[in-house]
Amino acid sequence: MILRIAAIGLLAVAVGLVAVLRLLSPPGQLSLLDGAMGGGWGTARPGVAVPFGGHGQTLDVWRPAYPAHAKLPVVIFFYGGGWAAGSRDGYRFAARAFARRGFVVVVPDYRKVPAVRFPAFVEDGAEAVKWTHDHIAAYGGDPDRIALAGHSAGSHIIALLALDRRYLAAQKLPPNTIKAVVGLSGPYDFYPWTSPRAIAAFKGTADPRTTQPIAYARADAPPMLLVTSSGDTEVEPRNAISLAQRLDTLGAPVTLRSYPRLSHEEVVMALSVPFRRKAAVLADSAAFLHGVIGR
Repeated sequence: MILRIAAIGLLAVAVGLVAVLRLLSPPGQLSLLDGAMGGGWGTARPGVAVPFGGHGQTLDVWRPAYPAHAKLPVVIFFYGGGWAAGSRDGYRFAARAFARRGFVVVVPDYRKVPAVRFPAFVEDGAEAVKWTHDHIAAYGGDPDRIALAGHSAGSHIIALLALDRRYLAAQKLPPNTIKAVVGLSGPYDFYPWTSPRAIAAFKGTADPRTTQPIAYARADAPPMLLVTSSGDTEVEPRNAISLAQRLDTLGAPVTLRSYPRLSHEEVVMALSVPFRRKAAVLADSAAFLHGVIGR
């Protein structure tokens, strides 16, 4: 009888867990699994749904759980989702991964299609950088050592923030505020637009060149690590290759890294504990960032 009751209890828990998982987005499911496998060990989230900007945006702040005697380098992570989907809470696995590597991590939400179109989500990104520059010291971060990281549409946003000077200037930020960039599977040279999501995000833009990060490549760009994968059929590797070649020709510091056979999603999934053995995305990204903004 006792064993039967226990079995019924376990079945109820399993059914409940499945029901919860169905309510979560795929990144949210991965974050849950990552946490169950110890991904959150040694990290803390001192800032939850912190307001920033002028359009009701919020962000989370993560950091190592142990006390630091000096300000830590900062990574602002922008998630992907085709400029139309995604949430800061769904990417806890990415925030925790970088926090465990010794960074204070900011994960902002931004406005999305169809409520807005370009350049609203990039402007939101600039406001997140402004908030971080002004407030991150209170969370143990160093405002003089801010890097950007992102995946897919998030990589598009951070590339424009790093290369097109207008966005930081609009926030009255110093032009060298961004010290390093890690772009994972990002679209940087994708005009004319062919995907439905890109068309929805950028249609109506007076000058399509303003949507393309490669148009703003410059010699004094911050050091950039551009990551792609041979198995990415959603954002073709030529995007990273073209931008890397343009930056290198101009004399800008850039590193191109391609991981074999990974899909578009697997590149960011490799930041999580369950998929970390697929490729050294986290180790390579953290080493690059520490090399530029570490002490």
